[in-house]
Amino acid sequence: MASRYHQVYAGWKRDSDAFWAEAAGDIDWFTPFDKVFDADAGVYGRWFPGATCNTCYNAVDRHVASGRADQLALIHDSAIAGTVRTFTYAELKREVVALASVMKNQGIGKGDRVIIYMPMIAEATFAMLACARLGAIHSVVFGGFAARELATRIEDAQPKAVISASCGLEPNRTIAYKPLLDEAIELARHKPERCIVVQREQLACDMTEGRDIDYADAVAREKAAGANVDCVPVASTDPLYVLYTSGTTGQPKGVIRDNGGHMVRLKWSMYNEFGIEPGEVFWAASDVGWVVGHSYIVYAPLLHGCTTVMFEGKPVGTPDAGTFWRVIEQHGVVALFTAPTAFRAIKGQDPKGEFVPKYDLSKFRTLFLAGERADPETIKWAEQRLGVPVIDHWWQTETGAPITHNPVGLGLLPLKYGSPGVPMPGYDIRILNDAGHEVPNGTLGNVVLKLPLPPACLPTLWNADKRFHQAYLDEFPGYYKTADAGILDDDGYLFVMARTDDIINVAGHRLSTGAMEEVLAEHPDVAECAVIGIADAMKGQTPLGLVVLNAGVTRDLAAIEKEAIALVRDRIGPVAAFKTVVTIKRLPKTRSGKVLRGTMQKIADKEEWKMPATIDDPAILDEITEALKARGIGV
Repeated sequence: MASRYHQVYAGWKRDSDAFWAEAAGDIDWFTPFDKVFDADAGVYGRWFPGATCNTCYNAVDRHVASGRADQLALIHDSAIAGTVRTFTYAELKREVVALASVMKNQGIGKGDRVIIYMPMIAEATFAMLACARLGAIHSVVFGGFAARELATRIEDAQPKAVISASCGLEPNRTIAYKPLLDEAIELARHKPERCIVVQREQLACDMTEGRDIDYADAVAREKAAGANVDCVPVASTDPLYVLYTSGTTGQPKGVIRDNGGHMVRLKWSMYNEFGIEPGEVFWAASDVGWVVGHSYIVYAPLLHGCTTVMFEGKPVGTPDAGTFWRVIEQHGVVALFTAPTAFRAIKGQDPKGEFVPKYDLSKFRTLFLAGERADPETIKWAEQRLGVPVIDHWWQTETGAPITHNPVGLGLLPLKYGSPGVPMPGYDIRILNDAGHEVPNGTLGNVVLKLPLPPACLPTLWNADKRFHQAYLDEFPGYYKTADAGILDDDGYLFVMARTDDIINVAGHRLSTGAMEEVLAEHPDVAECAVIGIADAMKGQTPLGLVVLNAGVTRDLAAIEKEAIALVRDRIGPVAAFKTVVTIKRLPKTRSGKVLRGTMQKIADKEEWKMPATIDDPAILDEITEALKARGIGV
């Protein structure tokens, strides 16, 4: 069908208030808003002031009341434990109400903070919704996060309670969470009053008397007693959660998400952007510790009345490169949202896509990628193997929902490889040079968003308005700085080329590492790659390519590296000074799939570095250090 995107986007530009007022009609409010947007409130304005609402009510209760009580709401699929648990909307409400009653009995109420330090289990979803039900503010921390990092977040959020589990499961190991939690509480000056702990059968933990509560026992007692906890009305502008994202100073930034604007934007996105109807099965293969897990595992699908899949596993190794296709077939998934790195890992293990035809994917119709730059070769591989549209889109922890997209519900626009699409309503994207002036289309520059930011975006940072200004608003007055570098073309498509600190300066030429990675990925033997800029006495910086080869490649490594260098020099030109490629076993990534380029750069430049808190496997950095040393780099 012809896309309605341009008409809808123009409608938003013409009358933003009318656009978002109409979208707000899909949310149940306890009391209506005074106005759609108050430009004089907060740092840059606030959405739907005067309204009261409850996110848990909109995600759970209203569906139970309106005929979805017996529809599946949540499927928890653990490829590691080999178990599947399912919950209808009525069962989900029962679990959430019981946990909310446990929390209420411990004095947790509106405005209190609760840290959720959980693996990918159904109870993590219950915990988030129970907090929302009570008007408490949750802060989810990746399960298994280092004790010192968890302590930093306890110190900043000052939670009344922590909800955790005895362990998390990885493909070849079980990680004990409780000792990490105990150490974090010991390190933090602020001491949570209670810890509610899920005892997993794979590894139980010791409980601290007087502080720790057994989750299962406490919830069972509330169910047996027939406990009922109504949804607490909160202001639209009240925080739903705080999610910590890494800060350049080492002190994490607490991104605040409000209740009202967040619901309006997420509910609007499910059909208009992702093309999903209520009742369909949607799967975001992410982690609840990441913003995608908040927005598109828990909140958006449930606000929309969908069935959401929560997956505990990896794209490869649990047990093989066909696990994603098994989940899609088994649960009738219509759309998958994951990180490009997941598909690069699958492609590396199964380059010919031989696992795909073993499964019935007849219900599956769209693949969405975000979190890392989706290189054209990975998109083409997925398109060819799956036979469905592959949609790259771009957003940030701070925005809570996509900034750019190719909106399926509004009708797909032509695909442009390397671009995560066009701006969504609410976003006026500009490209500025370092002096703050707009640059012509096709010119690389700083990607910024004209204020005000739309619903779902952070109104500020937790207890840090000044830091919010300094980090995002001061450098380009009137705009929000994304810290990404990119290009807008004549059709309005954005090309995000790199984080601004990944733009390298080679003899005065500003070059995008993303453009070089795009070329490297075209080599038929390359599964994954990263390009970093390393210090050079003559040129300032020179690029270094790191490549991971497809499984089963037996060719001479020196020959492959030489071909890869020639490919980049041919496509980008001698100006890139691209002369070095090093083959490595694995790329270091965060648990959300982002490649840790900055850490690799520090290793190569012999700078001091510390282990990133979010790294998936610390041993990878030792492998890279040795591979670089063998080539005389970083020694």
